[in-house]
Amino acid sequence: MSEREVPTTETPGKAAQKHHWSLTLLGIALILGFVYYGELVLAVLFFAILLSFMLSPVAEALELMRLPRAVASFIAVVLLLGLLYGITSVSYNRAEIFADNLPKYSQKIRSLLKPFRQQAERLERTSEEMQGPDSKDVIRVRPATSWTDMLTHGFGSITDDLLAASFIPFLVYFLLTWKHHARSATVMLFKLEHRHTAFVTLGLIAKMLRSFIVGNLLVGLFVSALSVAIFGLLHVPFFYFIGILSGFLSLVPYLGVILAMLPPLLVGLGQLESPDLLIVIVSVVGLHLFALNVLYPKFLGSRLKLNPLAVTIALLFWGVMWGAVGLVLAVPITAAMKIVFDHVETLKPFAAWLGE
Repeated sequence: MSEREVPTTETPGKAAQKHHWSLTLLGIALILGFVYYGELVLAVLFFAILLSFMLSPVAEALELMRLPRAVASFIAVVLLLGLLYGITSVSYNRAEIFADNLPKYSQKIRSLLKPFRQQAERLERTSEEMQGPDSKDVIRVRPATSWTDMLTHGFGSITDDLLAASFIPFLVYFLLTWKHHARSATVMLFKLEHRHTAFVTLGLIAKMLRSFIVGNLLVGLFVSALSVAIFGLLHVPFFYFIGILSGFLSLVPYLGVILAMLPPLLVGLGQLESPDLLIVIVSVVGLHLFALNVLYPKFLGSRLKLNPLAVTIALLFWGVMWGAVGLVLAVPITAAMKIVFDHVETLKPFAAWLGE
C-alpha cells in the first residue's frame, strides 16, 4: 500500500467532537454578536420585564376589586407613569433652584480648587521641561476610547433614546395583560418531558426578579433615609433631595459609591468646611459598605445566590457590552442564567461555578 493510500487514524467520534465544538463556538459568537448589536431592543425588553414584575402585585390587588385584568394593568401602568412624572418634576425643580443658587458660592469653589489647578499646571510644565524642546513636535495620540465612552455605549441621540423608551409602557402593559398566556405559551415551546422543568424555572426566575426589585427598593429607601438624616445634621444644602439621590445612586453596581458621593460634595463644596466634607465622604462610604455587606445579603442573598467573583465578572462583561445599562442589568441577568443552568443537566457545572 502506498503512502497516499494510508487510511486516516481519526475515529468518527473524534471528528464528531470537533464538529460539535466548532458549532458550539459558532453559536456563542452569534449570540455575543446578537447581544452586542441588539442592545437597544434587548435593554428595552429587559427593563419592561423588570417593571412588569414590579407592577404585577399592584395589578393583582386591583383585580381583587373585581376589575378586569386589562383595566387593572392599565391603571398600574398609569400609576407608574404618574410616579415617574412626579419624581422628574421635583428633580427638575430642585435642579433649577440649585442652579440659581450656584453663583452664590461658585467663587468659593474656584478658590478651593485653585491650589489643585496650580499644582497640575506646575506638574505639566515640569513634564514638558524634562522632555525637552523637541517634545513639542511629537504627535500626541489620544486613546480612542475612555471609561465615559464605555458607559455611554449604546446611547444614541436623545430622539432615538426617547423613541425606544416610549415602547416600555406598552410592553409593560401587554406583559401584565398577557402574563399567564405568555408563561404557558413559553412552556409549550419545550418538549413534553421538559415542560415541568421549564414551568418551575420560569417561576423561580419570576420570584428572583420580584425579590431583586423589592430588595433594591427597600435598601435604597433605608440608605436614603439615613443619608437625609446625616446630611441634614451637617446642613448640606437641599439635604432632603440630595440624600434621596445619593441613597439610590449608591445602588448602582461597581460605581455606586462614587456616584453617591458626587451630589453631596458638589452642593457642599462651597458651603461646608473640610471636616464636614470628610464626614460626608466617610458616611457615604460607610452606608454603601453596610448596604453591600449587611442589607443586600439579608434581602437578596437567598434569591440571587451568586458569588462575588461571578458578580464582578458579570459587571465587567455586561458593562463592556452595554455600558451603564449593562451595569444595571448585569446582576438580574446573571442570576436568571444561573437558575436556567441549575435546571439543565449539561449546564449544572456552570451553575455551580456561579453559585456561592
